[in-house]
Amino acid sequence: MVGIVIVTYNSQDVIGDCLDACLLFSGTRVVVVDNNSQDATLDHVRRRPGVRLVANPNNRGFAGACNQGIALLNTHFVLLLNPDTVLLSGLQSLVEAAGQANVAAAGGRLINADGTTQTGFHVRGFPTVWTLSFEALGLNRLWPGNPANRAYRPRITDLEQTDVDQPAGAFFMIRKAAWEVIGGFDEGFQPVWFEDVDFCKRLRREGFRIVYVPSAVARHLGGHSAGNLTFASRQLCWYGSLLRYAAKHFSASSSRVVSLAVAVACIPRAIVGVLLHRTLTPVSVYSRVMRLAIRSLFVGRAGVLGASKRVLTDPAGASQVIEKHV
Repeated sequence: MVGIVIVTYNSQDVIGDCLDACLLFSGTRVVVVDNNSQDATLDHVRRRPGVRLVANPNNRGFAGACNQGIALLNTHFVLLLNPDTVLLSGLQSLVEAAGQANVAAAGGRLINADGTTQTGFHVRGFPTVWTLSFEALGLNRLWPGNPANRAYRPRITDLEQTDVDQPAGAFFMIRKAAWEVIGGFDEGFQPVWFEDVDFCKRLRREGFRIVYVPSAVARHLGGHSAGNLTFASRQLCWYGSLLRYAAKHFSASSSRVVSLAVAVACIPRAIVGVLLHRTLTPVSVYSRVMRLAIRSLFVGRAGVLGASKRVLTDPAGASQVIEKHV
């Protein structure tokens, strides 16, 4: 028996196709955890018999909603699936992969509408101090062939199954026993980003393997949940989660390097943002990001882990982010 957990927020345009595809596969239990949608998402879910709906009265974030859904299932394996995906293959290959000795999780292949494999995020290595610093400074875009970026975004063949660091969280099967061993997703990554990277990192530290299974395929729209974000929300959430990951997994000195890179990057990003958006909003946004980065730089791990939730509170819509962004 396999369980499927889908986290939704204002997903009325995509959730129907996603659920219809899931229900074609017998032997699956589907749980939708909705983070207080304001559209007709709940109505679409209720029209599908056999789907269990958890309608949260507020936004628990992606990690919190995933933990909530996984805890409700008594299956050995749980598939995390984005609402803007449509399963095109059975789940047996993922189950067989995740059921191997010492394997805790398995990711499938995401494809575009034209059948081509989505690249750039479907499989990544674990970020290093240089990866995150270069990301913040924009160097990975200006110089995509740099060694840090090549290791972070490796070229993975779709011909055979292989061990990886982190598959895409939009199509990700987990052995529930391994989820229990490491205590589930870290809900401190609020409301989204880097919680799946952190999850995979902790699995690997416990000695578990994670595999990529290209024979398991889902069509992925992409960018669905990102459309719910304001410019301010996107920047605050992403940088806050990036700093939290660095503080949690890097040494104190390496974490401070990342914090310094983020702080420095805020200046040119604010200038470019003003020119592009023709508003002073980017100055306000990046000043908040800079405050968090500086706090992390001088106070260290406790500074970013303790202050991120407060600094990231964004009345313009940060609390609306609830799905896995890929």
